Amino acid sequence: MTTNSLAKSYLIKATKRLKILDVLLQEEAYSDVVRESQEIVELALKGLLRYVGIEPPKWHDVSPILKENKSLLPIFVLKELDKIIKISKKLRKERELAFYGDEDFIPTDEYDFKDAQEAIKAAIFVVKIVSRVIK
Repeated sequence: MTTNSLAKSYLIKATKRLKILDVLLQEEAYSDVVRESQEIVELALKGLLRYVGIEPPKWHDVSPILKENKSLLPIFVLKELDKIIKISKKLRKERELAFYGDEDFIPTDEYDFKDAQEAIKAAIFVVKIVSRVIK
């Protein structure tokens, strides 16, 4: 398997997972929407990194790697890089809380429709940008 094939595979997985978000939203599983959105963003961005020849790290927020390798990214990605980085960082922060919660943070109580909508919008945005790179 080539690096580009693996990058395309990541993007395919991210794109297919977008469909899950609507089901979770209809079920009012808002914390699950946030968690899945994070995974979609992570897959798409790791696909982007692979596509430009960078082995992605084994952690969830790849924004530092994107920053370090700006010169390898297409201009239209650079124009949106600040937004992409904010999305990746924000969803990474929510990753564990959205899934596991904590003693004083019950995910099913803490996340609402607006949180879920923002996460979906962010995931769609990142997948669209990465789709323009990986064809």
